[in-house]
Amino acid sequence: MGSLSCCLLLAMALLAPCVAAARKCDLQGLWRNELGSNMTLSALDASGTFSGSYHTAVAATNKQILVSLLQGAQQHSSDKGQPTFGFTVQWQFADSMTAFVGQCFVDRRGKETLETTWLLREEVPSRRDVWKATRVGTSIFTRIK
Repeated sequence: MGSLSCCLLLAMALLAPCVAAARKCDLQGLWRNELGSNMTLSALDASGTFSGSYHTAVAATNKQILVSLLQGAQQHSSDKGQPTFGFTVQWQFADSMTAFVGQCFVDRRGKETLETTWLLREEVPSRRDVWKATRVGTSIFTRIK
């Protein structure tokens, strides 16, 4: 019985990383980034599109921050299960939009993260001000639920 238990434990230890690595990333759910912004993503439809809402924790405005709608698409899933995706947010409280692109990753323990790069474009009064109209950054989201 002792050697059977030892073999079983060894098999579980060897197979556990494979099971976690085989887990596919699912965009649907509630996510939070390093700045405290929350994002809720719906399930993908048959064509790979999704919708949701984004509640930013930071903004360069004195206006009240409102939850804003988002629309996106996921690239067709690969066998690796770590898909790329993109979405846009039309801010309800500012004259700007943000486009996010990224990839979903699952680590060995099964923890999902969304690594994203974003471009925020705000309205400017004239073409002379275009140089200051676009910001670029990165955000890492972790699953809350």
